[in-house]
Amino acid sequence: MPALRRALKLKPSLTKSDSILAMSLAELGQYNDALHGLERGFHSSTDPEIRRMCGLQLQRAYTGLKRDNKAVETALELNKLYPDDPEILYQTGKIYGNFAYLTMQKLWHVGPDSIWRHQAAAEAYESQGSYDLALTEYRNVLRIDPRRPGIHYRIGRTLSTRKHEQNVAQGSDEAAQEFEQELQVDPTNANAAYELGEIKRRAGQLDQAQELFERALKSYPDFEEANLALGTVFTSQNKLDQALPHFQKAVATNPQNEVAWYRLSLVQRALGNTAEQQKSMAEFKHLHEKSTQQNLTKDIFSPSEVTKQEIDPNVSQ
Repeated sequence: MPALRRALKLKPSLTKSDSILAMSLAELGQYNDALHGLERGFHSSTDPEIRRMCGLQLQRAYTGLKRDNKAVETALELNKLYPDDPEILYQTGKIYGNFAYLTMQKLWHVGPDSIWRHQAAAEAYESQGSYDLALTEYRNVLRIDPRRPGIHYRIGRTLSTRKHEQNVAQGSDEAAQEFEQELQVDPTNANAAYELGEIKRRAGQLDQAQELFERALKSYPDFEEANLALGTVFTSQNKLDQALPHFQKAVATNPQNEVAWYRLSLVQRALGNTAEQQKSMAEFKHLHEKSTQQNLTKDIFSPSEVTKQEIDPNVSQ
């Protein structure tokens, strides 16, 4: 075997059998011996399957040798070469996750009481549903920098999500205060304006909600959820002509949003636009059939940025 390894390094060109030998060495965990052959097989082979297999083993070898930057480089190249390959997506996803974990570990080591460490911990806790721990860490960020943009907003989102998922008594009033404080720190934060507007809308304070949604759209005209929400306010006020363009904008921004199609269909029906209403309802039904499967995979890797508009069968939209 040592002679084969030396021969593998010395050969001017690489054959299929040489690549298979390199992959076999990698399977045995002999990464140093396999590395040269895997690198040549991945970068030089004209056989797509050999190149693919060498790439998979190469990122495994780099990881085993703790050369994590090279593993990520290989993963990025594999994604470019095989963008729709399920195994590639799975294996490269693991590489990215491992690299992110190692980076966060380093952050914990070099900056244990830094803003960035507390913010990273808060976001991780929030995404895991550990809302009390997330709130503690976000407040640690504000302890260090009381006017740090985005943190009051994230506290508000965490309070709102905790109330919704855990049926906590407090939540909306505290969240509203956080969103208001965020707007004092950053008046252009469209997400904060939207969230505060949504609290006002659900409380029946439609004029205040309208003002906040319009404020959000002034900062971010393509804000899908804010267009939906503002259109819904106008619908509740029977201002259908004003509601229509906002629902149309939401559909144009994201044609996969079933709520947008549903609310658009209701306005089209109320306006007597039968053909458009039927088209919108057909789109809604088509998307609604797929929504259960899509809901299984959304928001897995990060906390939700804003409250999503929903279809409530018990309330007129």
